[in-house]
Amino acid sequence: MSDATTTWACPISTPSINGEIINLAHGDGGLLSRRLIQQEITRLFGSQILTRLDDAARLPPMAGEIAFTTDSFVVSPLFFPGGDIGSLAVFGTVNDLIVSGARPRWLSLSLIIEEGLPVEVLRRVLTSAADAAKSADVSVVAGDTKVVPRGAADQLFLNTAGIGELIVPAPIGPHAIEVGDELLVTGNVGQHGIAILSCRENLGFEPPPLSDCATLWPAAQALRDADVVVRAMRDATRGGVGAVLHEWATACGHSLAIESSTIPVSPDGRGICELLGLDPLFLANEGMMVIAVPRGASGRALSTLHALPQYQTARRIGEVRPRIISPVIIRRGISGDQPLDEPIGAALPRIC
Repeated sequence: MSDATTTWACPISTPSINGEIINLAHGDGGLLSRRLIQQEITRLFGSQILTRLDDAARLPPMAGEIAFTTDSFVVSPLFFPGGDIGSLAVFGTVNDLIVSGARPRWLSLSLIIEEGLPVEVLRRVLTSAADAAKSADVSVVAGDTKVVPRGAADQLFLNTAGIGELIVPAPIGPHAIEVGDELLVTGNVGQHGIAILSCRENLGFEPPPLSDCATLWPAAQALRDADVVVRAMRDATRGGVGAVLHEWATACGHSLAIESSTIPVSPDGRGICELLGLDPLFLANEGMMVIAVPRGASGRALSTLHALPQYQTARRIGEVRPRIISPVIIRRGISGDQPLDEPIGAALPRIC
């Protein structure tokens, strides 16, 4: 990633280097719009498809089925330790394709900019997004730019769409989860939400907790290369691991049981959650996924993940049991099994 995403300190306060700011004319389709697109966007995302500036991207055919997704990003603050809204938009979109069993190929990236945003801030976001797209081996081929009056948005919102090619065999999905299946996570739980909270609230931790914002392709491809059967994969973004488990329990009709002692949480994340009374299971992640594999397959899956440096904290966290009253249960120390109830609202809004 660019230096903009790794050296940013909280709180966020960014003057423009050259004093230029975005105004409404940058979004009216005229000279300033074209200049903004050519100097700040196509310069960074200059694929042959994008630089044509057609009204629609002309994509080459693919041999297999197509996966398609869309997402919007309103994270606050724009920059946070370990990432920013630009890298988050790219990785968040490609990860949705990856956990669906697809290889990401193309993205659209549209901007909703608040009047008055320094051009240098926009440039840093776009540079970061371009770096993320390059690292994820995906091309940005279409987009749009709108400018809204001051107060109509909070600096900058991004919208994406992603297209990928399904790789056979793709995970069947959570409805195929069976009793006895094992549940894994590929890394520390709640790390993105912890980073956003620490930065947004100026908690003053040194060094600050880092977001796990990253592509999940290395994990998915490694499991595929090792012939590990995967029933379901899901990137645990909003609502965290807890939300994924509840969704899966509803889809498969079984109960999912996890063990608190096996759930990986970073030391700084654990400290922040204990201090503020938060459950990391319900905090967002942006570079970690939950995986369901058949009984007995967790050992091979974990050895495969642990062979990669970014997945050293991957763990088996539980199993699938016949349905009982509670769809998701957790064992906490000597207190035995307890229901893991979903909160009604988000503990931390605008994390992606």
